[in-house]
Amino acid sequence: MNSRERVFAHLKGEPVDHLPLLPITMQFACQQIGAKYRDYCTDYRVLVKGQIHVAREFGLDYVNTMSDPAREAADCGAEVEYFEEQPVALIEDRALLADKARLASLKIPDPLGGGRMHNGIKALALFKEQVGGEKIIEGWVEGPIAEAADLRGINTLMLDFYDDPEFVRDLFAYVVEMELRFAREQVNAGADMIGIGDAAASLVGPDIYEEFVWPYEKQLVDGIHALGVPTRLHICGNTRRIIGGMGRLGCSIVEVDSLTPLDLARAEMPSQIILGNLNPVTILRNGNPEIVSEAVAQCHRDAGGRFIVGAGCEVPRDTPPANLHALGNYALHNSP
Repeated sequence: MNSRERVFAHLKGEPVDHLPLLPITMQFACQQIGAKYRDYCTDYRVLVKGQIHVAREFGLDYVNTMSDPAREAADCGAEVEYFEEQPVALIEDRALLADKARLASLKIPDPLGGGRMHNGIKALALFKEQVGGEKIIEGWVEGPIAEAADLRGINTLMLDFYDDPEFVRDLFAYVVEMELRFAREQVNAGADMIGIGDAAASLVGPDIYEEFVWPYEKQLVDGIHALGVPTRLHICGNTRRIIGGMGRLGCSIVEVDSLTPLDLARAEMPSQIILGNLNPVTILRNGNPEIVSEAVAQCHRDAGGRFIVGAGCEVPRDTPPANLHALGNYALHNSP
């Protein structure tokens, strides 16, 4: 059973030889091949090289196109800043939609138009050529509140929920349409799965989440499933107050960050496949192989059999390789 077969069987509830292993590696993957992170973000060939190297060296069951949250926003025309050794950043005080009236004339960019989205699509095509049939190939889109925050500015968006809720709904609708176009082209290029990153959702309370965010996340999830591929939801931060809603979205996988206990997540999502949720700093980066092994075993006990091994969020760049090997060894020697 190879990686791709393992993950798909696990998602279907079929027997597998051992637990799947799907931690997020971006800066770690880049460092492992000695590349500059700016190149990892902007040159699909560097990203593909780093992802395939890490997947094979550490036994990961997938490769992924994630690099930073600014990909779609940059193609929309947002100002972004590039750095040699850290992710691309949005410039919030010059947000594209600082004047919200601009939304009415904002065109959805062509994912194949030669911009940053197109760079990600080229990565998927190269993944398909090099590891198609061997590893799960995962594309990525930003979720409605995360992308809206990138376009409008996170602090301004938080006020919009109260000052202009109809604008928020219009903005979220724009985002969902854009992300579904992007997801469609990713699937056409070879993506086996689409991840959804909606980090800003952890910053709102349950009432705002249920009224504003959840309906548009649901549209996005259902739209991606209609393309014929599974989904993986990742919301950074403390999601205790919205974890039940996350489970009701119907995602194939829900990735839980370390600030939300897995026993709580399991209680709120009794039938959901859960991924996570080692603390990526205190356990994975600062620990040792024994600590990592003990911690992931506890995660497995808390989550039960419908579980995938991974960290709560991105594996830090300077994580000791032995610690990531320990994570992989747990997956390799344990069954659901």
